[in-house]
Amino acid sequence: MGCETKEEVNELWEKLEESGEVLMPLDKYPFSERYGWLKDKYGLSWQLILTKPEGDERPKIVPSLLFVGKKCGKAEEAMNFYLSVFKNSEKGNLIHYDKGQEPNKKGTVMFEDFMIENYWLAAMDSALEHNFTFNEAISFIVNCENQKEIDYYWNKLSAVPEAEQCGWLKDKYGVSWQVIPENMGELMSKNPDKTTPTMLMMKKIIIADLMKAGKEN
Repeated sequence: MGCETKEEVNELWEKLEESGEVLMPLDKYPFSERYGWLKDKYGLSWQLILTKPEGDERPKIVPSLLFVGKKCGKAEEAMNFYLSVFKNSEKGNLIHYDKGQEPNKKGTVMFEDFMIENYWLAAMDSALEHNFTFNEAISFIVNCENQKEIDYYWNKLSAVPEAEQCGWLKDKYGVSWQVIPENMGELMSKNPDKTTPTMLMMKKIIIADLMKAGKEN
């Protein structure tokens, strides 16, 4: 989360730290005058950083992907993959680790950000020991206009067959996505006694089958 003043960083830190866990102490770092990383009481992690007002404009809250363990070193590859999948995309900043920043390997990503479909994401590699990786607790929803779009994103993103269920999938980096029709609520509400079991049997969402179930008596 980008903050405009030290006071804002401190205020947010105080609220989020309550019953939480500090991952990197709130302090001055080479990349920011005021930065800290913590996990709140619900287990969601936050990075609070004092940003430079003259920098490129970004949303206040930007989801960040941390590539650790066997996935460490894949952040730049993943960014380029997502940029190729989503037509409305843009590369932002890219900073690599250099020599002397071990255990991180020179050339891996210290920080990068990129935009897909008008939403900014950040990503980093970390060779430090972490007891987490990507899982279904965090997912990105892709709202699709029609079946053609659903088929496109499903075919591009899905890489773990056993993770496919009810429009959910995992990509080759372990990141979870939900590929659904933009009118999913409407489709499901017409005849829920029929549409719900139909949807629960699906891997990829098939709009025509949901519409058919919605008309059944």
